[in-house]
Amino acid sequence: MKVVILAGGIGTRISEESHLRPKPMIEIGGRPILWHIMKIYSSHGFTDFIICCGYKGYLIKEYFANYNLHMSDVTFDIGQNRMEAIARFEEFLKKYPNDGTYT
Repeated sequence: MKVVILAGGIGTRISEESHLRPKPMIEIGGRPILWHIMKIYSSHGFTDFIICCGYKGYLIKEYFANYNLHMSDVTFDIGQNRMEAIARFEEFLKKYPNDGTYT
């Protein structure tokens, strides 16, 4: 089952933080709020996410695109000029299991 997360708010009430990044990317404990939300859902077995981006959505895309690239196995095929990143949120959870911090 897919989880749809609305991540399009400007964050006017927290403008001190949201003028540089969108509200879902404001960090708590060194990770974005959106990461924590996804972690909670995944601990209940929901690991397929649709993020509806709005304000500064490119920052959300960049974070997760780069995060998965750095945290996964990458294969380069020079002959065919392609790169494959093998990454899923389930693999991420294997590396960072729920230690009771998230409920």
